Amino acid sequence: MAKRVAVILSGCGVYDGTEIHEASAVLVHLSRAGAKVQMFAPNADQMHVVNHCEGKPTEEKRNVLQESARIARGDVTDLAKLDVSAFDAVIIPGGFGVAKNLSDWAVKNKDCTVQPHLEKLIKAFHKAGKPLGMCCISPVLAAKVLPGCELTVGQDKECEKWPYAQTVGAVKEMGCKHVNTDVEDAHVDVKNKLVTTSAFMCNAPVHKVFDGVGVMVKETLKLA
Repeated sequence: MAKRVAVILSGCGVYDGTEIHEASAVLVHLSRAGAKVQMFAPNADQMHVVNHCEGKPTEEKRNVLQESARIARGDVTDLAKLDVSAFDAVIIPGGFGVAKNLSDWAVKNKDCTVQPHLEKLIKAFHKAGKPLGMCCISPVLAAKVLPGCELTVGQDKECEKWPYAQTVGAVKEMGCKHVNTDVEDAHVDVKNKLVTTSAFMCNAPVHKVFDGVGVMVKETLKLA
């Protein structure tokens, strides 16, 4: 029977929403595996809107649900309507929207809070023994909501290939175990049914990110 997977988006575009290549990779791998997918996003304003040519915020206002609809080809549902009992697993792609719209990690780092309804959903999937797949920066949501979990955001030594390695220190300070992995791999926390991969936390070619997301999706479905 086809696995039912909820995919939670945070807007559209790496600097203020969902990382589009990661979302696309998740959807391709789920499609290939025969999963039944429904996409969700909060019906709320983005923290801000970033001009992706300049990397700078603008005065514009945009809605997370409406922006996520660009990735979902219009077929996206308000996160408030996500019923955990209707799904076998949940996957959250990365992008700065995770740190700006699904939480305030971008401002408060390890002292962040997760969007309250999303926090409840993550806890509900976890309590029901249903797997959670996360990539790029989204594992910090698990670090906050599931203290003591094991995860990866890549490598812990900052360099040209791993420009966001300082995230590892923050995750450890939050009481989680970090496991160094390469971009084409994923880490499985069997106890918490949490599967994570670094994706664009690594300065890697897009096909390697795609392959790593594929491993995350495959391992998440195995646990479902």
